[in-house]
Amino acid sequence: MASLEESVDTLWERRDELSPDDVGAAETVGEAIDLLDRGEERVAEVDAATDAVVVHEWLKRAILLTFRLARMETIELGPFEYADKLPLKTGYAASGVRVVPGASARRGSFLGRGVVLMPSYVNIGARVGRDTMVDTWATVGSCAQIGERVHLSGGVGIGGVLEPPNAVPVVVEDDVLVGSRSMVTDGARIGRGSVVGAGTILNPSIPVVDATSGEELSRGAIPPWSVAVGASRRRELPGGEFFLPCVLVLRRLAEGERHDKAAINEVLRVHGVST
Repeated sequence: MASLEESVDTLWERRDELSPDDVGAAETVGEAIDLLDRGEERVAEVDAATDAVVVHEWLKRAILLTFRLARMETIELGPFEYADKLPLKTGYAASGVRVVPGASARRGSFLGRGVVLMPSYVNIGARVGRDTMVDTWATVGSCAQIGERVHLSGGVGIGGVLEPPNAVPVVVEDDVLVGSRSMVTDGARIGRGSVVGAGTILNPSIPVVDATSGEELSRGAIPPWSVAVGASRRRELPGGEFFLPCVLVLRRLAEGERHDKAAINEVLRVHGVST
């Protein structure tokens, strides 16, 4: 694997010289993309020892080189026509993935067994864990890492983070429920087992606040096993008084506690919100 990584890094150093006519370069980069497509490698992962997100920059470089080395092509699928540089994934049935008409995933993304794609979109470099539902009009941006048994509800936007190569992508850990029309972008992170209320905006500039103590827990990261919703905080600024967005952690679930939808909705109803 080291030799492929080194080859990609060497191509990256002379990327300004490359063109779609560089067949050898395209084959090298294609090997890296195939590893992502099969799930044998991933752009980023959480280090179990440090809990930090580790980015494998050479794979991001391979994705960026793919766009430089590919030509625009017309792609026809039944009544649909596309003009793009990258092909779509295929072989869903053999992979144990259900894809509803209107859904698409680019080659170089990985979908685990049991994934369901309603009419939705998964970009190159993204990884979607087994038994996860990507609901109607949800999007999973480039390099986003979505765990197992996750539900991305209707209209959820998981942002892509492709450049620069060392930038941390969005990470949604296992057993998370993200409510409809929420936006999670710019390398934000949702910890395992959490439930995120509908319409929540999360990015590294958004403070995450404990509803009981008022303590700011982090910026752009919801702790594991949390019930969290979008909210706002009053702030005095030179131009006047404003309400700036935050995410409010209403409750901490016991580790391993599954989100029984009725129980979770009861917690959220007490605070006047819903999933």
